[in-house]
Amino acid sequence: MKKNKAIRTFTLATVLIIQIVFLLLIAKNNYDTNNFFAIIAILLISAVVLFGHSYLDLHHSKHDYEKLSVVIWVPIGAVACHILNFNYGLGSVLSAGIIGTLGSLVPIFNKQSSYLKKLPGAIYCGVFVGMSSNTITPTIGFVLSAGAIAGLFFLLSKNLFIGIGGKLGTMAFLGVFIVYLINLIA
Repeated sequence: MKKNKAIRTFTLATVLIIQIVFLLLIAKNNYDTNNFFAIIAILLISAVVLFGHSYLDLHHSKHDYEKLSVVIWVPIGAVACHILNFNYGLGSVLSAGIIGTLGSLVPIFNKQSSYLKKLPGAIYCGVFVGMSSNTITPTIGFVLSAGAIAGLFFLLSKNLFIGIGGKLGTMAFLGVFIVYLINLIA
């Protein structure tokens, strides 16, 4: 039980830290470092995120993880969207729409299958990774790595942020951002 709580805390802390780092990078690039308004805005946004986590019921009390057989579809959706986007020149929105629609049709093959009902969310999480700009995600290897890390967050966040919009996009953002930082450092 302590292991599950530690994993849950690690996942939430990672999301929070990356969001704050991203906000700081935005402020650094767009505002003068001595700009009082930018500092206050970042502090207020950070306080709202902390307040939301502390006082709102965003999570189930039980610790549950998504199955690996479902999570494997996150990088598959990412690569499929990236290929349509860049190899076939369809653009990110149309590519995401095609892969997302095909993913949403998967449960039709067997309406009784609980496994197939879980795939559209995983595929669509990967689609958000595949939508990234070619300057950020230049290679299939990068997209596959970002999709795998987004899949890891998808696996760990099954009972987190319940009922909050943007969960799949946040998981995809975390995957792309972490792989981008690793490439930047390496």
